[in-house]
Amino acid sequence: MSDVGPADSAAPAGRSRLPERPPLSQPRSAGSRSSQQPALGLLGLLLVIPVAVALAIGLGGDGSIRVLAPLVTFSLPLVVMIAFWWEDWPGTRLRSSWAGWADTVLICAGAIVLTGAGQTLAGRLDPGALFDPSPGPGHVPTFPATMPLAGLAFVAMLEITLVGEGWPLRRLRPLVAGPIAVAISWAVAIVGYVTVVQVESPAGSDVIARDGPLPGAVLGATLVLIGAWQVLCFVVWRGWPFVTVASRAARLTIAHVTVIGGGIVSYLVLRELLGLTPSRIAALSGCFVAAGLLFGMLFEGWLGNLSPIVERAALLLATLALAALLAVGLQAIATRAMHLTHSAADDWVGHATLNALAIAIILHVAVGRRWPFPHPAAQAPRTSSSGASGSVDV
Repeated sequence: MSDVGPADSAAPAGRSRLPERPPLSQPRSAGSRSSQQPALGLLGLLLVIPVAVALAIGLGGDGSIRVLAPLVTFSLPLVVMIAFWWEDWPGTRLRSSWAGWADTVLICAGAIVLTGAGQTLAGRLDPGALFDPSPGPGHVPTFPATMPLAGLAFVAMLEITLVGEGWPLRRLRPLVAGPIAVAISWAVAIVGYVTVVQVESPAGSDVIARDGPLPGAVLGATLVLIGAWQVLCFVVWRGWPFVTVASRAARLTIAHVTVIGGGIVSYLVLRELLGLTPSRIAALSGCFVAAGLLFGMLFEGWLGNLSPIVERAALLLATLALAALLAVGLQAIATRAMHLTHSAADDWVGHATLNALAIAIILHVAVGRRWPFPHPAAQAPRTSSSGASGSVDV
């Protein structure tokens, strides 16, 4: 997971209870700047960037969107489960050089299974179309028909894990709690998909058309915006401002309303007031998510010597600046180098940030534990079961 817990834990998923809340969203102790940053984050980019490039253009621009985007998006609940519920088990049973790779193989296998399940719900199981960017008539392409389902499952998983602090599932053993969280997120996604989402069936395909009230593109853009609020509040700002609320019931209620409501209101502002298309909104939001994960995870603790207020302001400005650079740079690559149309370019920018750069950061930090570079937790003082060490200033 994030830089929390001993790097050589043999089987953390086997312990009786998890910390009260995910360590990723625990407030850090005052003055807890990591002495290894920003060097550790810069070294991580040596692995993150090649993985992100491979995912972004491995099958070409259009091919990567149509094949890799669904597979990666369906894998995300499993990534969250392994990183934040199982604490990188079962990879932790192996040597550190193999741990992240073993977990990644497990995630890839699960992604294929879950994408097949999503494809079945969208029409029927069509294994050949899972890996074919243009399967032709009589098949069930996974993009874009299954993307609302995958996005719903991932956002629901983050709501359970980060926003809801895993409560009450974190009282259970990790090996039990994680799959239950995935099952709940999928149940929410399936209900939303069959009752709310409007799906258009491509001509000649076997995709089932659905006449829900919300077009898939609109829901997708809104979900990415909710994800941006999740990343800002629970990764970049590590649970602030909600951690200041003592009552769990009040804290979780306020957090859920703020994050989900913030995503919906943000969509209405960007769509109705600024006139942006859903695909452009999703692309810009994806840039923010990737930038937030980079500063909140890859460079975690870099500005920890600043006061909490100054640190949060600096991280927000840095995230916005990097998001703007990603939006401009990736849009230029998509339109000028890859010669994609504006609509396809927005789809690719969203894929390159959400399903390439963001997932590469999560895999390196939260699953691979920054291997082969030194893991900060290996040199950090041991913390109590609640995750507290020293005074916390929020």
